[in-house]
Amino acid sequence: MVAYNSGHFLTECMRALTAQTFEDFEILLVDNASSDGAVEALGPLDPRVRLLSPGQNLGFAAGNNLAAREAKGKWLALLNPDAIAAPDWLTKVDDAVRRYPGFTMFGSTQLRASDPTLLDGAGDHYHPLGLAWRGGEGGPAETVDTDAEVFGPCAAAAIYRRDTFERVGGFAESFFCYYEDVDLAFRLRLAGERCLQLAQARVRHVGSVSAGAGSAFIRYHVTRNRIWTFLRGMPDPLLFAMLPTLVASLLLRLLLSPIIGDFSPRSRAIIDALGDLPRVLRERRDIQATRKVGTLDAARFMTWSLGKLILRARDARPLACDVTEPPVQTINGVDDAKP
Repeated sequence: MVAYNSGHFLTECMRALTAQTFEDFEILLVDNASSDGAVEALGPLDPRVRLLSPGQNLGFAAGNNLAAREAKGKWLALLNPDAIAAPDWLTKVDDAVRRYPGFTMFGSTQLRASDPTLLDGAGDHYHPLGLAWRGGEGGPAETVDTDAEVFGPCAAAAIYRRDTFERVGGFAESFFCYYEDVDLAFRLRLAGERCLQLAQARVRHVGSVSAGAGSAFIRYHVTRNRIWTFLRGMPDPLLFAMLPTLVASLLLRLLLSPIIGDFSPRSRAIIDALGDLPRVLRERRDIQATRKVGTLDAARFMTWSLGKLILRARDARPLACDVTEPPVQTINGVDDAKP
């Protein structure tokens, strides 16, 4: 967990974690130099909690990388401090780790904290225009009733196998926050990894507690990091095919921004994204040199439908088969299958 001025939500999140029916886990809480007293308000910490205080705001990406380096288990479960886990959240995750050995990423079904009958999102989806969204956001939660494959997990409540997380370098710390989970999922998918969205592993998510919904901060980082994600991840044929459309969409959004009132953060984001282009292209070279999937396979894990993009619809793909025999593997790395 990475906390930055998370208010009372941090206490509620921690209370839900310490009440999990699955108990064999540690909690690494990174305090990104909060000034609101939320961490102090926790009082005496549960023995499973390790508080990491870097003394500055590292951002979401670097904060989670710090926690990942300190973690002891084979699996990393990320949880935002404004995400309230159901009591059996980690039990469902542990079941999935055993049941689906072919997957190294898992996403949680996120419900709106204000109305748990509605979805906050069921997995991240990615359109070749460089746009990502949480599938089904605002739709009925009851529509998510089976596990299904998606592009990647939303890092507000995501699970990664530690060795694969480390193999691709974790989160890109230059992103600071926003789209870092999309970029990570993109790199993992290019490395041949897969993500399963878990229907019954559920959390209630508030969202944008620290940054403020719709703030200039969010719009700046989303715009800049969207460009970087596209440039780093797209295989050459898709990059050359979609780049003109990406540029056109950015210019159109910039033309509309004086009306919407966000010209300053949007324009600064584009300037900064292009200003760092030499570094981004060097990173792209390394990512593309190590990818293990072909262009067609990369295209298949994206969502090409403009309708689904506009509606923020789900693009979950049912599994071809169901694994029912648990492998000898658990969330905490113990090499025996517990009853």
